Amino acid sequence: MIRTALEMLLGDRARYFGLVVGLAFAALLITQQASIFTGFTERTASWIRDTAQADLWIMDTQTEFTEDRKPIQSNALQRVRGVAGIEWAVPMYKAYIQVRLPDGTRRNVRMVGIDDATLAGAPPIMLEGRLEDLRQDRAVIVDVRDVNDALRLTRGMEGEGPRALRMGDRLDINDHDAVVVGVAKRSVEFFWDAVIYTTYSRALRMAPRERKLMTFVLARVSPGSDAKEVARRVEAATGLAAYTSEGFEELSKGFILRKTGILENFGVTIMLGFIIGVLVAAQMLHNFVVENQKSFAAMKAMGAGNGYLLRLVSVQVAFAAAMGLGIGLGIAAISGYFLEQSGLAFQMTWQVVVLGAVGILVCCLMAAVFSLRRVLSLDPAVVFKG
Repeated sequence: MIRTALEMLLGDRARYFGLVVGLAFAALLITQQASIFTGFTERTASWIRDTAQADLWIMDTQTEFTEDRKPIQSNALQRVRGVAGIEWAVPMYKAYIQVRLPDGTRRNVRMVGIDDATLAGAPPIMLEGRLEDLRQDRAVIVDVRDVNDALRLTRGMEGEGPRALRMGDRLDINDHDAVVVGVAKRSVEFFWDAVIYTTYSRALRMAPRERKLMTFVLARVSPGSDAKEVARRVEAATGLAAYTSEGFEELSKGFILRKTGILENFGVTIMLGFIIGVLVAAQMLHNFVVENQKSFAAMKAMGAGNGYLLRLVSVQVAFAAAMGLGIGLGIAAISGYFLEQSGLAFQMTWQVVVLGAVGILVCCLMAAVFSLRRVLSLDPAVVFKG
């Protein structure tokens, strides 16, 4: 039966290729756009994942995502440290601030102040310099992508042409002198503003004067303690919001998806791919059935029941769906490699592959319903006509 089904399907090469190409294009649209959407979504929380030392993030109850700065009182740090189940807790400052580069260019950057003693919250990879150098006077660390983009000098010093910011360059941060002592590498973020790291105490000196300056408290729970239970204790003791790293990720992702329209935009494209798949598959399968109706009628005349014909068409649909999905996934994966090289977010997870497979399968099943109605209603006498 399987051999018969495939011989019938592959016998008309033009219709077969048309069906597979249409399904491949639908699979490409569905999986590629879903992968880009997943990549953008994951980038909204990449800064949280880079700060892997922390189990808990403590912040103001109205904070909605990573860049939503609502500072808390400095005594919150000691209250957190006094909660049972907390192994250690450190402060973090994070806010937008204006920086003047050596060539006079002004840039708005995100300044992150990390704990002076432990340096918890530092960027994950150092490319130049040492993380410990951050304790030097006026020291800051910049990101390698930022020095080649947002922090690039439009004109070099002493007659040099345009160049990237580099170690030893001096910056003016809110009228405070700073020196670049290291270049780090962090994960690509959804937010494009440059990031500058310094110590927490130095960040407070450079920051504009406010009554509250602490942005987050980072905490590690004691071995054997449940992070979610400790988070509930922190909230009860301090009146602040306490999230696990995963919880803070979900909070940030949810805010971005609600406020930016990314979900709706990518959802429309994914739905368009699904509709294209249904229309192409339905048209091609219908033409295939019409073209081969005498063959189906002959099978009925020889005693083949509707169940046999149903299985026959199902094999043809499944084979075409598998071929279209495989080709579409392959093209999407190859295009994703080049998209990543150009800086565009792309992350093809197993969930995206499953979504593509389900989408193409549903496309084919919906198309098959229209075709099977014609097959099942065929009169065996058709074989004797014409």
